[in-house]
Amino acid sequence: MEHFYIRKFIMLKHITYFLLLFQLAFIGMVNAQTADELYNTGIEKLKLEDYKGAVIDFTNAIKMNPKHAKAYYNRGVVKNILKDYKGAIQDYTNAIAINPRYENAYYNRGFIKSELKSYKCAIEDFDKVIQLNPQYAYAYNNRGSVKKDLKDYKGAIADYDKAIEINPHDETPYFNRGIVKYEGKDYKGAIYDFTTTLSFDPQFEDAYIIQGLCRMKLKDYTGAIKDFTKAIELIPRDETAYYNRGKAELLDGDKETACADLNKARELGAFAASEEIKKSCK
Repeated sequence: MEHFYIRKFIMLKHITYFLLLFQLAFIGMVNAQTADELYNTGIEKLKLEDYKGAVIDFTNAIKMNPKHAKAYYNRGVVKNILKDYKGAIQDYTNAIAINPRYENAYYNRGFIKSELKSYKCAIEDFDKVIQLNPQYAYAYNNRGSVKKDLKDYKGAIADYDKAIEINPHDETPYFNRGIVKYEGKDYKGAIYDFTTTLSFDPQFEDAYIIQGLCRMKLKDYTGAIKDFTKAIELIPRDETAYYNRGKAELLDGDKETACADLNKARELGAFAASEEIKKSCK
């Protein structure tokens, strides 16, 4: 059985953008030590990555004004950054209770739930985001990734299609759709998506690697070797790319070069390379 070395490659690349999408518009300054002023200083501290200070200011703002939805939301953002996921979910939930149309709060809460593998709840949050804003492309992308994890491949592709329709210049849903096509053995369709991904982001190393695996499945070993070589140029110590290039070179009949790559992969930590070396590099 063929054995390829692949990292976990489902990516929610744009989620970081939204986790850090705190409310930059300041609330009008009023008297010192009001809830709004504390909120504004919390925003400044968040921008400066003074997370503990930001939490203190947002907490004090909430104490002064328990209906301050933005303070809850941004405290949730900070807790998310600090990996206090339970606390972040609670803050997003409080922000939603105050403002039931707070789409970014649903979005971020949905992301955390997906990371915690609470997939049904994550989909419910992304559904709500889409209900509030049908043009929220990232919500379709991330809902698609949750559906992929649930093995609803048809639903995942439909969501990636919609994300692409809304924002055809974002590489992420193309990449994610390519992954689903690769797993569904639609290798030509996957190559189209990875090629499109790379047209937007030529530094997207994982796209070269999975595209190379697709080419190997289609017996285009020369094309696969070029893809893995490009990945190595981007990240010279990537054991994944060396391993897979070695496999492609073996299949292409270049044993000497293949064994050199497999040895390099083993040196870098690709333990699967040891088995291949014993079998093919005698």
